[in-house]
Amino acid sequence: MFDELQNTLMQIVGSIAWGQWLAAGFLLLLGIVLGTLVARSAGKLAENRISRHHQVMIRRLVFYLVFIIFAMAALREVGFSLQVLLGAAGILTVAIGFASQTSASNIISGLFLVMEKPFEIGDLIEVDATVGEVVAIDLLSVKLRTRDNLYVRIPNETLIKTRVVNRSRFPIRRVDLLIGIAYAEDVERVKELLLSLAEQNTVCLEEPKPFVLVTGFGASSVDLQFSFWVVQEEFLEGRGAMMIEIKKALDEAGIEIPFPHTSVYAGSHSAPFRIQLVDPEPTQNKDRLDADQKN
Repeated sequence: MFDELQNTLMQIVGSIAWGQWLAAGFLLLLGIVLGTLVARSAGKLAENRISRHHQVMIRRLVFYLVFIIFAMAALREVGFSLQVLLGAAGILTVAIGFASQTSASNIISGLFLVMEKPFEIGDLIEVDATVGEVVAIDLLSVKLRTRDNLYVRIPNETLIKTRVVNRSRFPIRRVDLLIGIAYAEDVERVKELLLSLAEQNTVCLEEPKPFVLVTGFGASSVDLQFSFWVVQEEFLEGRGAMMIEIKKALDEAGIEIPFPHTSVYAGSHSAPFRIQLVDPEPTQNKDRLDADQKN
């Protein structure tokens, strides 16, 4: 029985056309190597003409085209009929299309993103309260790297349906700081102080000009909005440095930044309730003296 099994295995091994399979494997390997080289060359040729996003798309397209050509040659080398293979691929494509409607929607959405170009690789965007740098734009999804170095994948369909904020599209940005001052303070004085800080700070741009607005009367403070413009790359640094300078300047000028407090009145024309702290020790001593006199 062992001899029969050995003879059967030898017949199977002998019937395999090893030369054709080795040639097919060599063609696949050659397709990968050539596809990579041609894709890199195509990306370098278009490096100064198109954006990084289009460069990545061109590289991938060229690579897959070259690889598919060599893959078809490899299949033909081992005896597969391309007509039968293409027919089976068509039927498989229809079946996969019905089974993966979400993927098809993401692919179509990805094509719209490529044509519309709301953002590119390297831009800082905000999607559903997620802020991150775009590191890849694929057919099915967009990959982000957040500020705390997390990897976030967002489907293309979500990007089409959701509000997307591109924080890197324009070279300058406006910083809006909300400041509360006590009702007893002079608003015009605080306004002049804030504008002088913007003039002295090298990060703040002269044009557009900074401004200060009174946004409302809060429960414990007069609310101000201090706005100034900075270069896109210095947004975080400029915001943090200006907040420190504002705190120091207000403290040096004796301007109060109030905390929430509540005043209680008996009526609109009456004085506030007078609150007095009573020391319990005299009362206790009097009670002791009365007890001693009774005894």
